Amino acid sequence: MNQLATLALADGTVFCGRLGGVPGEAVGEVVFNTACTGYQEILSDPSYARQLVTLTQPHIGNTGATPEDMESGHVQAAGLIVRDLPRRHSNWRATSSLQEFLREQQVTAISDVDTRALTRHIREHGAQAGCIVDGVGSAATARALASAREFAGLSGMDLAKVVSTREPYSWTEGAWRHSQDEQVAEPTRRHRVVAFDFGVKRNILRLLHDAGCEVTVVPAQSSAQEIFDLQPQGIFLSNGPGDPEPCDYAIRTIREVLARGLPTFGICLGHQLLGLAAGARTRKMKFGHHGANHPVLETASGRVYITSQNHGFVVDEESLPANVRVSHRSLFDQSLQGIEFVDVPAFGFQGHPEASPGPHDIRPLFERFAKAMEEGTDAASH
Repeated sequence: MNQLATLALADGTVFCGRLGGVPGEAVGEVVFNTACTGYQEILSDPSYARQLVTLTQPHIGNTGATPEDMESGHVQAAGLIVRDLPRRHSNWRATSSLQEFLREQQVTAISDVDTRALTRHIREHGAQAGCIVDGVGSAATARALASAREFAGLSGMDLAKVVSTREPYSWTEGAWRHSQDEQVAEPTRRHRVVAFDFGVKRNILRLLHDAGCEVTVVPAQSSAQEIFDLQPQGIFLSNGPGDPEPCDYAIRTIREVLARGLPTFGICLGHQLLGLAAGARTRKMKFGHHGANHPVLETASGRVYITSQNHGFVVDEESLPANVRVSHRSLFDQSLQGIEFVDVPAFGFQGHPEASPGPHDIRPLFERFAKAMEEGTDAASH
């Protein structure tokens, strides 16, 4: 904790602080997340691949770390930027401190940064490339600036196939319970679901299981025929990192899925790919949405939901075709948050309805997906 470190942005802005995690160099797009909890879930979310995550909550690490809170097999974020790393942690579930966790995961982090100033800079100038290096002074600054300016940025970068599973697998675990005695009613029907892994989070798979789905997770580049051979009753399109437009393989497959009329549910990157498959466009946002307190309007009912968000790209509402309508809209900036098709049972949501920890307002979308499959099965049997 006594070793110094430097954070440099591509525009020449420099912050000095203390090294957290392991010495080295971490390069990526610098973004900020306003969530007050869930730092371990954020770090292990594949949607944060190639990003340096700034957490605006001042004290990060108070509750330590535990393997149970991992959303994937390892830390996916390129690095971590915080105001303060506490010397001690306290939580009955913790198995290590955040510092120990970062070292175990070989993650470079920086603390003692004025994260308020950094966040305001990103809000004003937009997300941009940055680099964390160990050490301070002219040499460290020059090294960090050079690496930041060499980073190409996320636009045009296909990361879904990078973070995706290499082989299909079945998922059979339900949501984490507070105790073994907590009883959860098993769904009366099971639906075969193929889940595309563009960077899927474990809690998404848990909630699909709890909604009555027999889940088979497949690689991002799986073909339509490989999917149809599994005889699914529903298709799930997961969250993930990077720019959706280069994922032409996924867009082609989703178009074939839609042509079959299979119930389809997309989250985050999956939602964006669903929009692209329909013929819409996507665009890069100035600094994206990253947090656990974002208000979202459901257009049909007028209800407002508090949601968890993590995305730097968005579907352009003006490019939506006639057979796709808006279902949800952000109350922060009016950007598109949800779509639904009028001619097939397909819908997408930009936020993370499975957020763990996080708001649970949008979790009924999993029930909607199960209902669509149930209705499809009943229709096929008549």
